[in-house]
Amino acid sequence: MVLKKYKNSVPRIKVIQKLYNLLMNPESTIEYPKSQFKKFIKDVVTGTLERSELIEQKINLYLKDDINLSKTDKLLKIILFAAIYELMFKHGTPKKVIINEYLMASEHFLEKIQIGYLNAILDKISKDLRKE
Repeated sequence: MVLKKYKNSVPRIKVIQKLYNLLMNPESTIEYPKSQFKKFIKDVVTGTLERSELIEQKINLYLKDDINLSKTDKLLKIILFAAIYELMFKHGTPKKVIINEYLMASEHFLEKIQIGYLNAILDKISKDLRKE
């Protein structure tokens, strides 16, 4: 059912879904069904939740003129936080891969203009977070 081009973005789609579900249902528990990506999904979801304040500080530090988090769409914010978590803490994955996978995953949730905005924001912050 999933198109071939989205094959690699499936774990990030699951991350976005789990974070969104928790945002909408704060009392719910997160379940991680058996999957080859279970460890990755669990790591990114819990890491994003545990470090959300730090991620927000980084966004405010590097993007204070580009984005207002209090006025940002919840889904866009979830995707942004998860992607920035990976950029900050998953150094084994190249930044271009992280950005590309989140952009492909966001096609399931966002409008084209929001995806373009997300791309610009991730590109800008990735240059500051990962000076290579």
